Amino acid sequence: MMQAVRWAGPLTCMALVLLVAGCEDPTKDKPAAVVTESAGEAATSTASDATTLAFTPNTKVGFVGSKVTGSHDGGFNAVSGNVTLSGDDLTQARIEATIDMNSTWSDNDRLTNHLKSADFFDVENHPTAQFVSTAIEKTAEGYTVSGDLTLHGVTKNISFPAAMTYENGVLKATAEFSINRMDFNIVYPGKPDDLIRENVLLKLDIEAA
Repeated sequence: MMQAVRWAGPLTCMALVLLVAGCEDPTKDKPAAVVTESAGEAATSTASDATTLAFTPNTKVGFVGSKVTGSHDGGFNAVSGNVTLSGDDLTQARIEATIDMNSTWSDNDRLTNHLKSADFFDVENHPTAQFVSTAIEKTAEGYTVSGDLTLHGVTKNISFPAAMTYENGVLKATAEFSINRMDFNIVYPGKPDDLIRENVLLKLDIEAA
């Protein structure tokens, strides 16, 4: 009996260490999007040499959400959109994207159904999400993309870092950044002993041709 008591302390500590290690915030080392009120002014490209590129099936939009006890991968199977370019100056591009929220998926079927419910995306009342760029700026590391994101019936302007290239008629853009779901009135807290984190990691892999 005394031996069992002596081992209880170390085993409990080990379990706590494993629990903490397993629920690390996936947004911890990722840049956070800057979120502001929308000004309602989308970027335009009116040059006579403007070219419109359509999203290809290689385009992917994913997310990682987490709570106290762990995290879940997910994304959207139906993402459409286009990029309008004037020459090869990416700062003059206009990006438009639409997500079919009914195409939401996750690594757990029960969670997928919950994400589509009124607790989260409420796809019955908000069947699509949209993004329309308002500005693209060149930086030392790549680009900063700003645009109006409409999600869950709420429109906010978000700015985030991205890598972008345009070669041989194909535009590619990738980005990983976090957004706060509370900014879009997605406020479901989770269970009292297993709270859902407010920040969600977004993973963008866009190809347009």
